[in-house]
Amino acid sequence: MSAVVVIGAQWGDEGKGKLVDVFASHADSVVRFQGGSNAGHTLVVNGQKTVLHLIPSGILHSDKTCVIATGVVVDILGLADEIRKLKATGLPLTSSQLLISDTATVLLPYHKAIDQAREKALSDGKIGTTGKGIGPAYEDRASRRALIMSDLFDSKNLLQKIEFAIKEKNILLKNLYDAPELNAQDILKQIQPAIEELRAYRLNDVSLFVSQKLKQGKKLLFEGAQGTLLDIHHGTYPFVTSSSTLAGSGSISAGLGPHHLSKIVGVFKAYCTRVGSGPFPTELNNAIGERIQKDGHEFGSTTGRARRCGWLDLVALKYAIRLNGINSLAMMKLDVLSDHEEVGICTAYKLNGEIITEFPTSTELVAQVEPIIEYMPGWKEDLTQVKQLKDLPIKAMNYINYVQGQLGTPIDIISVGPDREQTLWVKPLYQN
Repeated sequence: MSAVVVIGAQWGDEGKGKLVDVFASHADSVVRFQGGSNAGHTLVVNGQKTVLHLIPSGILHSDKTCVIATGVVVDILGLADEIRKLKATGLPLTSSQLLISDTATVLLPYHKAIDQAREKALSDGKIGTTGKGIGPAYEDRASRRALIMSDLFDSKNLLQKIEFAIKEKNILLKNLYDAPELNAQDILKQIQPAIEELRAYRLNDVSLFVSQKLKQGKKLLFEGAQGTLLDIHHGTYPFVTSSSTLAGSGSISAGLGPHHLSKIVGVFKAYCTRVGSGPFPTELNNAIGERIQKDGHEFGSTTGRARRCGWLDLVALKYAIRLNGINSLAMMKLDVLSDHEEVGICTAYKLNGEIITEFPTSTELVAQVEPIIEYMPGWKEDLTQVKQLKDLPIKAMNYINYVQGQLGTPIDIISVGPDREQTLWVKPLYQN
């Protein structure tokens, strides 16, 4: 088994960054396949925190190759800044460590201007985007007016392409949003230093690269961003992100047949969180929710926004398992639930007086459901120092076993703290 996909099985922020960092020691290459700088992956190694947005979470392993694939929208200013910060820590960050697909979409300042102007205009009806320009960049790709990474190195035609891209946006900014227009020359001047910094990391053909790695018997790790319930097609639309967050999009982004993606690891917290607007069936608008938020440090690593917190939702999790073909689960932040008298688990919904066990595809119906919560005895012990599965308290193990039994999918990894070392393995990642 040489290709493993790591995806979020909830509303994002599940702890994928930590897990990919842990998994990367067992892989040869890490491929980020969707999203953009709206993702915030926090890694903690020996107590030192690193926050990544675009660079794959395997980058702290200097002997691994990290690839930004075609399905990612690349904020070149943000990426160049991220590279500079990592280099300042002593990481060499050569082209053997980081590669960027020549066909990935470029995200530029005008995408952010449109994104922020739209959210401001929506007022109370806002979606809750990060304002990072992700949606407008994906729109440009779909409408065939986007710049791709290879365009940045075509100095003869670059200005003309920027002028074409902002013509329509300036009309919107000026006449619809009453916002300042943008100048193509100014944008070109602003991005020129970033272009020169990124030149060294060009990857002409990402599909050929990953295919060759597989033929050589190398182990690939595919890293998703956001979470299943934020998928543009199958999430709680319109309160979703602008790309497909599902495991299958890893195949599309990398240009690799889906049969190669044989292990799909779904990452979920031992409870639930959601950032921004949209329905959240198990949300706890009470002292328990506030306590989970505080104990779990539930604040966005990209925006700093507080995350809404609630009990674990098995209905939504089963939906994520089905959509992605998840065959292995990783339970994160189990330690956050320590010292609760009881721990809640949503096992079904009540909708219009009926009990349902399938996640509704209508966002309006998701907003109407009432969660049916079952409670299990909590545990008092601090889990952060636990090194082996057998040392977990029995009540914590009962919680894990109950969840696993309800889902019918094995929980192979359990996280008991933010550090790389605070990871309990039930089963190895790569198996022959």
